[in-house]
Amino acid sequence: MSSLEISSSCFNQETKLPLSPPSVEGSAFEPSRREMDEVEEKPKEIIKFTAKKLSVDEVSQLVISPLCGAVSLFVGTTRNNFEGKTVISLEYEAYLPMAENEVRKICSEIRQKWPVKHIAVFHRLGLVPVSEASIIIAVSSAHRAASLEAVSYAIDNLKAKVPIWKKEMYEESSSWKRNKECFWATND
Repeated sequence: MSSLEISSSCFNQETKLPLSPPSVEGSAFEPSRREMDEVEEKPKEIIKFTAKKLSVDEVSQLVISPLCGAVSLFVGTTRNNFEGKTVISLEYEAYLPMAENEVRKICSEIRQKWPVKHIAVFHRLGLVPVSEASIIIAVSSAHRAASLEAVSYAIDNLKAKVPIWKKEMYEESSSWKRNKECFWATND
């Protein structure tokens, strides 16, 4: 078997890598039945509202597909300030039946506009401390343009259409904030 030598002056060590995998019948290099099934993988939407801390790794793993070359993410986090006030946390509430239905509609709209494979939308409810994720949206597609545009569309439409309410907890007070982007907000 031939090999390629790579020297790393940074670590002052030498590594040998094979130029090609060993040729063995029945080896891991032949497609398995599972891999063949993945070619027929069905698109999925995973929607979750939870009081538990959100994990970017968990959500991104849900949309990975061997058919896709792109996974795009939006992660919305609690920042420590708003209009000169110190924010200590956010609190979210949602009308779940309607919220889940609206997110499903957004997923359907995305599928009509872009060739995406999987969509995951996870939103945190309850208290969300500074720097933790309030929302994670992940979309997979064959190419990056579709998933990037779909993620942007998803967050913009979620903020405009989904009945989720946010309370900002400041050091000295708290207040419920209406989302200026939502369709039912009045223009004052």
